[in-house]
Amino acid sequence: MNRMKQLIKAWEADSRSEPAVNEITVKLTSRDYARVRALAEVFPGRTEAQLVGELLSTALDEVEEALPYVPGKKVVAEDEFGDPIYEDVGLTPRFEELARKYASMLKQQKT
Repeated sequence: MNRMKQLIKAWEADSRSEPAVNEITVKLTSRDYARVRALAEVFPGRTEAQLVGELLSTALDEVEEALPYVPGKKVVAEDEFGDPIYEDVGLTPRFEELARKYASMLKQQKT
């Protein structure tokens, strides 16, 4: 099941997500804002801010999964058949490295 469907199921069940601790301001088109307001009415257990945060989190997960694998020259492992698995020299390692860097920075700011 894709993540958006899982998110909608969670909204239907009114399960609570991890509380947001960081804040940014975003500008939405009128169309997108109308859709967020509609979702808030369809799922009254969620605020507009919660919905936007959860949608963004789900979208970021999907973007991360969609980053293309680009095989490099270095063999980093073997699969179950003994075939080589090459290092990823695409965008994924850089994205993951930067995400860890910023997560670490945010954690240090809170302590």
